[in-house]
Amino acid sequence: MARGATWDVALEERVGVAIGLEGRAQGANLVGSVCINLPRHPAWGRVQETYSEDPIVLGELGAAHVRGLQQNAMACVKHFALNSVENTRFRINVTAAETVLHEVFLPHFRRVVEEGAFSIMSAYNAVNGDWAGESESLLTDTLKNKWGFEGIIISDWVFGVRDAGKSIKAGLHIEAPFANKRAASLSTGLENGSILQFDVDGLASAILATQIKFYAARQPGSPSKDVILCDEHRALAREVATRSIVLLKNEANKSDDSGNPTLPFPPTLTSCAVIGRLANAENTGDRGSSWVRSPHVATPFAAIQQALPHAQVVLEDSDSVSKAACMASECQAAVIIVGYDAGDEGEYLLPDMAANHEAYKSVFPKPDVSIVATKVVESMAQMEKDGGAMLKDRAPGGDRPSLRLRARDVEIIAAVAAKNPRTVVSIVTAGAVIIEEWKDLVPAIVIGWYGGIEGANALADVLLGRANPSGRLPWSMPTSEDHLPSFSSSATEITYDHWYGQLLLDRLGVPAAYPLGWGLSYTEFSLAELSVHHSSATKSDSITLSLTVKNSNQRGGVCVVQIYGTNPQDERRYGRQLLGFTTVKVGAGETREAMVTASLRPFMIWTNNNLVLPGGKVTLEAAQYAGDVHAARCTYSLLKPAL
Repeated sequence: MARGATWDVALEERVGVAIGLEGRAQGANLVGSVCINLPRHPAWGRVQETYSEDPIVLGELGAAHVRGLQQNAMACVKHFALNSVENTRFRINVTAAETVLHEVFLPHFRRVVEEGAFSIMSAYNAVNGDWAGESESLLTDTLKNKWGFEGIIISDWVFGVRDAGKSIKAGLHIEAPFANKRAASLSTGLENGSILQFDVDGLASAILATQIKFYAARQPGSPSKDVILCDEHRALAREVATRSIVLLKNEANKSDDSGNPTLPFPPTLTSCAVIGRLANAENTGDRGSSWVRSPHVATPFAAIQQALPHAQVVLEDSDSVSKAACMASECQAAVIIVGYDAGDEGEYLLPDMAANHEAYKSVFPKPDVSIVATKVVESMAQMEKDGGAMLKDRAPGGDRPSLRLRARDVEIIAAVAAKNPRTVVSIVTAGAVIIEEWKDLVPAIVIGWYGGIEGANALADVLLGRANPSGRLPWSMPTSEDHLPSFSSSATEITYDHWYGQLLLDRLGVPAAYPLGWGLSYTEFSLAELSVHHSSATKSDSITLSLTVKNSNQRGGVCVVQIYGTNPQDERRYGRQLLGFTTVKVGAGETREAMVTASLRPFMIWTNNNLVLPGGKVTLEAAQYAGDVHAARCTYSLLKPAL
């Protein structure tokens, strides 16, 4: 999600290249790092693994990652589809109308298929009554027949296949990660005719063909293990983390008569307090499938201390309100690190298995010759021995029970802000946080994300003005839980519709605390002269727009240009739709021309088993966030081609 906040396609492609090189150096030929599930609700436990609440951002950044990754490793795109509840992912049935599926929750998967992804992973959950790994509608009718996908479809691990015969008929190529349901029933099914040899041969041929295509196309020459966490990749990690940080709020502090904003901190700063239970924590987020075991992770306190070698930088991470206030009163500035860690949100596996270990034990196969199978069965045996107790070195994670900070965090913020007018709050989170009860107490707020090994150094760079913040929210931040779709982490049935995130806020007519695409900078940009530069006669689902981007300040920066569109004739899809985006680097006092490709697919309506443009004149906006009152505008007349 932090990378989603960069809104930078080229940067994400570089990340894909780095991951592919490091994976290949360790012997991997397939990497499952392309998660593009749409987080319908910010409490989803694995929201940190995806990019945005918007299908356009999901599709374009996912496609960029595929392009970079597949130079060295096959990309596995996941989880297909409608996977955005974590705690009951093995049991939940998600229902959605065909219009909702094809207009909202599938377009980004289609985009990465068009980019040439070699592999798709099916989801655990059921979709409209069929388990995703056994859904002929999803895997064959949509993915293969309608979109022309020719790669391989892999089940999610262990629980991704419930019925071997159904999964084969649906077109699932590989049951992962080891011989299980299929091994137990394939021979019998072939003998009694419930499984056809023709279908098995077709799946096996596609597996071989995909691998041959990949090995023929990948970059020549295997990298050595020296590439792993090399200087270039560490520098990339810091660049991405810096570009991701979102400056939500930056007002003048009450002690500064000049009226200058609180950030960046002045070079004359001689003391700074770093406060909060996460202030000195190596916090990279989830400890499930996305756990990256890095040898060193910078912490906020250590990073700020290193960045201010001639200042007094002190730490208060005892979670004491009184100690935090006392320390803040003795320093020129205070930085409070609040938010979440792997215990609060992330993959939810062991708690669920611990509570139901007898049922899960029956799902696992007997150990085969693979190392993976042996380790899993050994883990299950250990859990049974412990009476179903959760393994101690793994955090519970799961769906977030609250979208607000801990009560203690809010108490610390209030106490510190009362003692130090130059207080900055940095929020560690993956999804939206509701901050209404305390946001007016402090002059500056940033979203610091789970920033990886260099995230804390990036935060220090932004706070001290060594980097100009350019991150923009990849989701909308509501003012109340009442402005979100219904969500229950214990649900086994749920229905998805068109309305979530910024679209739902617009439909309800309520303002966001901070809208989709929001973010401040240490400079000011303005957008003007928007016009349709090119409308392709051969590719009728996109257009190219031109505009000017002006930097009116004496500091260079990166402007994230966002193209939104509104079709007043379309009553079914009320509100602005994000159509495209780009990042533009603009020097101090400079004006640059920019080109942006805008997709027209968000306007399309699913009818007669197809996506069709409704026609009519639409309003296009070049903006810096959804609903930007200073957006540049033009109009465009839609045609009515069928895809």
